[in-house]
Amino acid sequence: MRIYNTLTRNVDEFVPLEGNKVKIYACGPTVYNFIHIGNGRAACVFDTLRKYLIYRGYDVTFVQNFTDVDDKMIKKANEEGTTVKEVADRYIKEYFIDADGLNIMRADVHPKATEHIDEILDIINELVRKGHAYVAENGDVYFDVHSDSEYGKLSHQPLEDLEAGARIAPGDLKRDPMDFAIWKAAKPGEPAWESPYGMGRPGWHIECSAMVRKYLGVTADIHCGGQDLVFPHHENEIAQSECCNDAPFVRYWVHNGYVNVDNKKMSKSLGNFFTVRDIAKEYGYEAIRYFAISAHFRSPINFSREIMDQCKASLNRLHTCRDNLDFSIKNASGTGADLASKADERRKQFEEAMDDDLNTANGLTAIFELASDINSAKDQSKESLEHAAEVFDTLTGVLGFDMKKKEESVPAEVLDMVERRAAAKKARDFALADSLRNEISALGYIVEDTPQGPKVTKK
Repeated sequence: MRIYNTLTRNVDEFVPLEGNKVKIYACGPTVYNFIHIGNGRAACVFDTLRKYLIYRGYDVTFVQNFTDVDDKMIKKANEEGTTVKEVADRYIKEYFIDADGLNIMRADVHPKATEHIDEILDIINELVRKGHAYVAENGDVYFDVHSDSEYGKLSHQPLEDLEAGARIAPGDLKRDPMDFAIWKAAKPGEPAWESPYGMGRPGWHIECSAMVRKYLGVTADIHCGGQDLVFPHHENEIAQSECCNDAPFVRYWVHNGYVNVDNKKMSKSLGNFFTVRDIAKEYGYEAIRYFAISAHFRSPINFSREIMDQCKASLNRLHTCRDNLDFSIKNASGTGADLASKADERRKQFEEAMDDDLNTANGLTAIFELASDINSAKDQSKESLEHAAEVFDTLTGVLGFDMKKKEESVPAEVLDMVERRAAAKKARDFALADSLRNEISALGYIVEDTPQGPKVTKK
């Protein structure tokens, strides 16, 4: 497999550090609100990466954090007259509702910043000891970017360029505009923990460094996140981790592109800001997942209701194909086997697409071509049809879709009318057959005549 690495700016051959084991860390949400469709895209893309690596036989450990203390959360808690923990607990629950709806696998570990204060302070203490961080007069602790000769290697900008336009905010006591806080001194009414520097709380970037080291070791294989996190979040993670651990922090940095809304950047000020929950009420979660992976993950993707309608229509084609395949298997009487070999060809086509920088768009193309093969297949044996179904289910499953029809028995009353209608047609009593079709329809079912016999589906 080859994947684009932001660090090298190349599509690199993916080789895990430890044989067959893959260690992945994905930046999770700051839990002060429902996740928006940009968060949803990132979650779906990196869940697909995880599922594909598992499909390829890798032993994957996947860690995704929750940022459960920061300025936005403190502001939210103050607005609501509640605690930061109550805000975090509420929106973590809401996150899992959306994540489950999007068919995202639970991470092996979902660590929270507030549960790793000791690990965070261990890194801060080491950075101070080594001279990479300093304590300000008020108890803030800052990372000294000039102490890291490689600072800027992820965003591919020299420090001098990054410093241009940087400012020291009022109240900050840092030495340089680019220095960033790894520990913030306590302010009245804010959550705080004891430290060698006084009561305070962690900065944003330091939590991820601590969690990666605790759960994945000093070097992870893959670190995922949105494109907006490259600088400063991920740049700062690298600096503090590598200066602390004296080891490479992450080998492959994987970032997904932005979601635009009606070809404009999504923002609350423009009134085009949508949560996953909002869109799911209108289109369902499955259509959101399809939207999220319908383009190459590094490309920007445009959200509109017209596009969402297209996503739903595409999914309907796949569901219809799978339902028809079940019917064909149940009524199989042929001896052909060419569909099985075609399915194997489509599997290979899918793998080639996904191995090429996780190209889910071309992976979907392979699945739709398999659907076309299935729909046009004639006189196939049951074994050939079942093999096609296994391939179809596996490939759609890698992309996060469950195409297997949930078994729902057709009422005996409807089945009796279907049989009577078939007998009426055989007797050429078309008036009775039409009347029975209408009665079946009134009960919420559709009867379709096929070469294998009548097929009944719920509307």
